[in-house]
Amino acid sequence: MAAAAPRLVEKGCVASRAGRIVFAGPEADLPARFDGAAAIDCEGRLVTPGLIDCHTHLVHAGNRANEFEMRLAGATYEEVARAGGGIVSSVKALRAASEDELVRQSLPRLDALIAEGVTTVEVKSGYGLDLDNEAKSLRAARRLATVRDVAIRTTFLGAHAMPPEARGDKDAYVAKVADEMLPAIAGQGLADAVDGFCEGIAFSPEQIARVFDKAKTLGLPVKLHADQLSNLHGAALAARYGALSADHLEYTDEGGAAAMAQAGTVAVILPGAFYFIRETRKPPVELFRERGVAMALATDNNPGTSPLTSLLLTMNMGATLFGMTVEECLAGVTCRAAQALGLQHEVGTLEAGKWADLAIWDVESPAELVYRIGFNPLHRRVWRGK
Repeated sequence: MAAAAPRLVEKGCVASRAGRIVFAGPEADLPARFDGAAAIDCEGRLVTPGLIDCHTHLVHAGNRANEFEMRLAGATYEEVARAGGGIVSSVKALRAASEDELVRQSLPRLDALIAEGVTTVEVKSGYGLDLDNEAKSLRAARRLATVRDVAIRTTFLGAHAMPPEARGDKDAYVAKVADEMLPAIAGQGLADAVDGFCEGIAFSPEQIARVFDKAKTLGLPVKLHADQLSNLHGAALAARYGALSADHLEYTDEGGAAAMAQAGTVAVILPGAFYFIRETRKPPVELFRERGVAMALATDNNPGTSPLTSLLLTMNMGATLFGMTVEECLAGVTCRAAQALGLQHEVGTLEAGKWADLAIWDVESPAELVYRIGFNPLHRRVWRGK
């Protein structure tokens, strides 16, 4: 079931104990005694749930600014790839980096998100493309939560692209992902979910299905990069497996939207990638509304197509580029994002029993969080009541 849409409570109050919310509602309804619960005085400011970035590739090494410059000068994707660019360059950089180095390089990106009130971040692998390096990437992601006050959810994205050593044999590589890498990753407890890239330049629906079948046997939920550059009916495939989310979705059709609605699969909208690669086909936001598909927003932080570390700017992009409403944008980085991670019972709304993850804002109305560009009105971030 979809998480409830946000509503504004005037003169509200939030109280927490042991990191959990014990009361959230009108101040007039606040019980007289809370048995040691600590009330948070926000002095009339706007309080929202801590923001959630539900789709990132935050752990990566190096950057691809040189490719960006090449494209500005007119180079095609193929020319960039022949020059050693594209995902192959990210794979090479990640494989060469130690786990400690990955943590060091990822922390500034994480800190940028935290500075905007983010309290939960999903981090995908997908730049290792062999067992040792995928595991290294996921371990580095988990370590981020040991050096910062933030919740990290890890997603195994072995079926992201082809490693150079696979020599173009997609079926053989997918078999390795499903039969060797995924069981080992699951056995080490490194993944909270499994993702794949269903696209002509990546993997077919049949190949993704093989990975998802294995994930199902291992008890891991799935997510999918779907319908970004063409319509391979990835949204419907994700829905068939009861995916937590299908992400990108620029080419999703009515059948895919209907399937997602029926399955409760969240549409994760990624305006950063749309903007950065100069896409022209917009995700069918109005169709998702009509069908009742929950919509989340995320940065898609990655070195190649969305080097974005601002969830506030992501909300503005969702509104200005795709016509999402203020309410949809705010829900998209709170309750809908929580749903996209399977965390709707823990975070994403201010309700008794959930984690006391809050963002306190110096704004006069919620619309300011979506309206402003390059302005961070965060007054205080609270994670687990601290």
